[in-house]
Order: sequence, then C-alpha cells, then structure tokens
Amino acid sequence: MVNRVRKFFTSATKRFGSFASPDRKKRRRLLTAAENKGGQKITSEEQPDPSSPPESAKPVPQQIGLPSEKMHPPSATYRHTAKSAWSLDDFCVTPLPGKSRFHDFAIDLRIMRGIAEERFNYCTPIQDKALPPTLNGCDVICRAQTGTGKSAVFLIALFCRLLQEQQEKHPYGHPRALIIAPTRELVIQITKDGRKLCGFSPLHIGAVYGGAGYKKQEEMLSTRYYDVIVATPGRLLDFIRRHVIDLSRCSRLVIDEADRMLDMGFIPDVRRIVSSMPDRKNRQTMLFSATISDDVRRMAQQWCNNPVSVEAGEETIDVDRIEQRVYLTTQEEKYAILYNLIASASDERILIFTNMKSEAANLSKQLKDNGLNCQLLTGDVPQHKRLVRLEAFRAGKSRVLVATDVAGRGIHISEITYVINYSLPYEPEDYVHRIGRTGRAGADGVAISFACEKGSFYLPAIETYIGRTLPCLVPEEHLVKPPPEPIFCRQTEKPRRRKGRRRPPKPHKKTRNTGTY
Repeated sequence: MVNRVRKFFTSATKRFGSFASPDRKKRRRLLTAAENKGGQKITSEEQPDPSSPPESAKPVPQQIGLPSEKMHPPSATYRHTAKSAWSLDDFCVTPLPGKSRFHDFAIDLRIMRGIAEERFNYCTPIQDKALPPTLNGCDVICRAQTGTGKSAVFLIALFCRLLQEQQEKHPYGHPRALIIAPTRELVIQITKDGRKLCGFSPLHIGAVYGGAGYKKQEEMLSTRYYDVIVATPGRLLDFIRRHVIDLSRCSRLVIDEADRMLDMGFIPDVRRIVSSMPDRKNRQTMLFSATISDDVRRMAQQWCNNPVSVEAGEETIDVDRIEQRVYLTTQEEKYAILYNLIASASDERILIFTNMKSEAANLSKQLKDNGLNCQLLTGDVPQHKRLVRLEAFRAGKSRVLVATDVAGRGIHISEITYVINYSLPYEPEDYVHRIGRTGRAGADGVAISFACEKGSFYLPAIETYIGRTLPCLVPEEHLVKPPPEPIFCRQTEKPRRRKGRRRPPKPHKKTRNTGTY
C-alpha cells in the first residue's frame, strides 16, 4: 500500500511540477507587488538573479489562471469598453439631392458607428420625417409601410436620448425605456437590431417574451441591468406582478404595431402596463404601426402628450413594387398549383400563409413527402424550434416557409421573392400584412393568392380595402400538372420481443385462520 501511494505522488509531481516552478512563484510575487498601492519594495527573494539572462531572453510559458487578452474573445462588453479612434470620416456617404443621410441629424457618435456597421447610408421616408421629433423628445404617432425602417427610428431615438441623460445607478429590473410588441418573433427581431446599433455604447437591451423559460428570464433580469427592455404584454405583466420589473423610473415608451395590439386584444394589458409608468407629461411615448385607425388615434390621445403625427407613403402597400395575382382554382387543385410554383422557382425564397394551424401542418407534411425542404411556423411549435426554423429560413438553408398569421407581422426577412396565400385571410388587413413580407426596402416581389370555392368570398372585401381590382387568372396547364407520388420513408419493422416461458403458478400458502389452500 505504501509503494502505491509513493508511485501516485511521484507521477503527480512529474505531471504537475510546472505549476509549482520557482519562476512561476517569482512572477506571481512580482505581479502582486506591482498591483499593491504605495509601491512596496521588492525583497531580496523577489529580486532577479544578476547572473541569469534577462527576462526578455527567457521563454516565458503562458501563465495558467492569469487573464490574457488572447484567452478572451471579443464580446459585447469588450466592444463597449474598447477605445477606438473611429470618427465620421470613416463613414463617408455622398450627399444626394432628395435624400437625407444620418449625418444630417444629431445622432451620438457611438450610435453612428453602429449605423455604419449596418451600412445604413441614406434614410427612408419615415426615418427622414420621424427622426427630428423623436430625437428632440416629442411624442409621435408614426404610420408607414412595413419594412421601411420604423424600428430603426425608435431604436436610434431611444439610444441617443438615454446617452444624453446622466448615468444614474438603477437597481436591477428598473429599465429606463420600454418597447412593447405584440409577438415574440417581433420582440426577438427588435432586440437583435437594437444590439447591433448600440454595440459600441454602454447601453444594454434585453428581451422578455412568453413561450420561453420563465426562470431563465427572471434570473437574467435579476443578475444584470438593462437600460432598454423589449417585451410582449403578457410576460411583462407577470414580471411586474412578481416585482421582478419596476417601471416607476421608465421615462420612454414605444408601442410597435399598435393596431395589431388592438386586434389581438392586448389593449387591457397595455393599459395596466402604462398605468405602472410615470404620467404622460414625464414620459416620451411613441406609437408605430403600418395602419392607424380611429381607435388607435383615440388610444394615443390618452397616452401621449401633444403627439406629432408622422406619415410616410400610402396607408396600404407599395403596389407598384409587388406584382399581385389571384388564381381561380378548386380545393383539389390548390396543392398541385403550389407544388409546381415552388418547383419552377428553384432558387427563390417563398413564404406560404394559411389560416388554420392544422392546414399549415398538413401542407408542410405534403411538401416534405414530395421531397421539398420546408419549415413550419405556427403557434403550436415550441419557441426554441420556432427560432431555429425562422433563422434557417432567414439564412437560406430552407427556402420554403409555411406559416400562419403569427409570422405575418413585423418580421423582417430580406430577399423573399414570393408570398403565397394558400388560403385567403378572413380580414382584409391581414392580406396587406401578409404580402408586405415581400417587396421590402425597395425590392420587387410577387404576391400570389388562391381563390377556391370558399376563399373567393373574401376577395371583394380585400379589393375594397386596398382600393384596386386584383387580376384573376386561370392557371396555366403546366401549373395544374399533378405532382409526383410522395416519397414515404420506409419504416423498418421492429424485431418481435421473444416471449419467455411462462412460469407455473406458485402454490398458495396455507393460512392460519381458515386452514385452506
């Protein structure tokens, strides 16, 4: 036993001998002496030997456990604290007549660097009109088309106003600005864009939404301070009731997709959230949406203080850039037309909308059985899977996405060429928001709708809402061609479990009371 212990300590000494080397101890003592205030003298033990070569000639091994720049990859915190000589001269944009640059506005230099990293050269019409009042701290009601940069307006305005204020120490869970959005996908998208814009500033932005881990978000809010919080109404109210979030010091409020909030029944929750914030005279409130009805305007008058109304473009959609077609078909021919449209557009990104979640699931299964790589995005899909599928569609790994209206608002996915309404929506407003996923940021797009026996009844209301007649076409012969037979995965039969021999029943023991077997 003694020999075994000796062998163990001998091998351990050989392996870990470098950790206890005298050079390492000497360097540690020198670092400790250098960090001490007052300049303590180095003892004779710590002085280097004059007979030894200089330290620059010695190969110094990498110190384990000591911080090193190479050991820490660049992160958001490092970007915030790193000093750089970046200036507006590094972001040169040629002035053009009739176009505004971000240089023309009083934007903080750190936010300008984030804008330069995103390569935002010229302002969109809504940015040109909405940035001056929002940067000055005025309440605004903005209406513009989807995909025209509404999110950049309130993000830039919030960050600049927060950087101008004095940095007071707030406890965890006390944000200075709040952004409310109707869907979790929109919350994630706004948070992602906000982190890119404020990446070179000391500001932090966090996301709070339902469908994700409650404890994880609660721990996130209790261990780190966030200047801006982007949230859905339901999860935000839960954290307010549990005193995880306190909005008593929140002086900035943004309500994105205000009319969608009204349609989805979130207004009572939003009223409770607004009531927990400072009054409207001590708060800047901004409302953004693609369409603003009279109900939204009355709601804004209650929450805003002398708001400035900003409108850019038409209230419906940019029909000049979106080619709209309606195919008159039957319920049986719809899938054949859809399959042939996808097959003919081999390199294009396609977004397909349905009204029912079950219809979307069946359609996605049919497309996969025919060998097409598609993703499904509905309310029944768990949140982590929805994020993975949406990111796969955004990155181009999958070019077909089947979704319900949950993905039809506020999701900016560039380069979507086709939007197909497999079933026409019940409400005309949803038609506008669906086809608004294509033709974004000045690009061209195609919107195709199928009008079957049931869906044709919704067509007149849509045409009245958009103010134009949609061209109704009969599908060409190559589109009605039946799709190939589905590819079924052959399931191998599981080997039958071998049944063992049945044991004979055990004889009953003789009981004491009755004396029977």
